[in-house]
Amino acid sequence: MKDISLKNDEFLPLRDVVFNTLRNAILKGELEPGERLMEIKLAEKLGVSRTPIREAIRKLELEGLVVMTPRKSAEVARITEEDLTDVLEVRRVLEELAIDLSCQNITDDIIAELEDNLVRFKTAVKKNDITEIATMDVEFHETIYKSTGNKRLIQILNNLREQMYRYRLEYIKDKQTRDNLVIEHRGIIDALKNRDNINGKKAILNHIEKQQITILENIK
Repeated sequence: MKDISLKNDEFLPLRDVVFNTLRNAILKGELEPGERLMEIKLAEKLGVSRTPIREAIRKLELEGLVVMTPRKSAEVARITEEDLTDVLEVRRVLEELAIDLSCQNITDDIIAELEDNLVRFKTAVKKNDITEIATMDVEFHETIYKSTGNKRLIQILNNLREQMYRYRLEYIKDKQTRDNLVIEHRGIIDALKNRDNINGKKAILNHIEKQQITILENIK
């Protein structure tokens, strides 16, 4: 178990703070796939009683981030080909819709935000800062979602983003992948600047397909 600490929030009940802390630790790989979640150790590490730990584990099980083994112990769910395929099938359809709407509604200000993001993305790649690369990648896609003007689509995609975070980190471990991401993001921006939804959708689908191939190779 890596060093995790309670992410305090004075506006949330303790049980929610514990849940968010463990959830983020799983999504960021601080609690690794297959790792056992022992209530006593987690309670000691976070400085809380076992009750909020137990409640958090139940909620994480409902989200599919934790599984219960036959001996009734909990462990972090492993990344599987089936899970990845399910998530990306949904993402493909939603991302295509986002590109369509973005081509209709994107403004010069948002294009400028995407260009700025690409500059910071390149800097993170040069520094080999995996956490910052992931953050910039999330921001890039969120900026496109914002440009659609569709609040429901943005909400659904943001929920899916949480499920994608584990896969995103797996994807950017390889340096060649990071260099390719710079090229792929450039292509998506160019299509949006030209309001070219056909090439924009080709670019986003290619982006997702490469992600799937790389992650499948890694988890195998």
